[in-house]
Amino acid sequence: MTVKSLAGAALPAPSASRLRRAATALAGDPWMLGGLLLLLALAAAAVLAPVITWHDPASLAPRMRLKPYGAGYWFGTDSLGRDLFSRVLYGGRLSITLAALVSVISVTGGLALGVLAGYFRRLDAVIMRVIDGVMAIPGLLLAIAMVALGGATIPTMVTAISIPEIPRVARLVRSVVLSVREEPYVEASLGMGTPVWKVLWRHVLPSTVNPLVVQATFICASAILIEAVLGFLGLGFPPEIPSLGSIIAEGRSYFQRAPWIVLYPGLYLALLILSVNLFGDALRDRLDPRMARRRKG
Repeated sequence: MTVKSLAGAALPAPSASRLRRAATALAGDPWMLGGLLLLLALAAAAVLAPVITWHDPASLAPRMRLKPYGAGYWFGTDSLGRDLFSRVLYGGRLSITLAALVSVISVTGGLALGVLAGYFRRLDAVIMRVIDGVMAIPGLLLAIAMVALGGATIPTMVTAISIPEIPRVARLVRSVVLSVREEPYVEASLGMGTPVWKVLWRHVLPSTVNPLVVQATFICASAILIEAVLGFLGLGFPPEIPSLGSIIAEGRSYFQRAPWIVLYPGLYLALLILSVNLFGDALRDRLDPRMARRRKG
C-alpha cells in the first residue's frame, strides 16, 4: 500500500464531514443555535424529571396548598398541595413525547400519500380529493370530537392530532415529487429500465428530506399547542396525569391569590413552542436555497 493510499484511507468518513458542516452551520446561525439549545435544555429537564425532582407530581399535601417558592418547592404548590415544579416537568415530558409521536406518524403518512399522489397520475386525483375533504374539517374540532368519543388516551390523542397534519405533509411532498419527476435524470433512469421503486428510493425520496425535516419541527410545535388546548378545555388526560394545559386550567381560579400556578406552566409551554419554532425557522432558511441566496445577497 502506497503512502497516498494510506493518506486516503485516513481521511474522515463522509458522515464526519457532514457533522462538521452541521456544527459550522449551527455556530454561524445564532437563532438556530439558541433555539436548539433551549429545546435541548427543556427536553432534558423533562426527561430527567424523576432525577431532578423529589416530589411525586400526584402526591397531595393539603397543609402545603398554595405555597409560594420555598421549603423545597421550586415553583410553589397548587390548590391541592402538589409540587408544581414536578408537575410542570412531567407535563412537559408528556407534551414532548406526544409531539414526537405525532411528528413521526404525520411525516410517515404524509410522505407515503404524497409520493403516491405525485408520481402516479391515476392515484393523484383520488388521493388529493380525500385530502381536500380532510383539510376542510378544522383540526381542533376534529381532535375535540375524537377525544370526546375515544377518551383521553395517548393513542387517541396522537391519532386526533396526526390526522389534520398528514394532508399538509402530503401536499408538500406531492409538490416536490411533481417537480422531481420531470427531471431529465429521472426520465433517463426510467428509460434505462430501472424499476420504479428504485427510482423513487434513489432520486425522489432524497429530494423530500429537507422540506420534511422543516415541516416536522412545525408539526411538533402544533402538536404541543393542541395538546395544551385540549387539556385547558378539560378534554385532556385524567387529573392524575399532569399536562401543561390542565395545570393552567386548574390554576385559573387561584390566579389572583397564587399566580405562579398559571405563570410557570405557561412560561414552560411558551418557551417550548418558541424553541421549536426558532429552530424550525432557522432550519428552513438554511435548507431552502432561495432563502440562502436572499440572505447572501
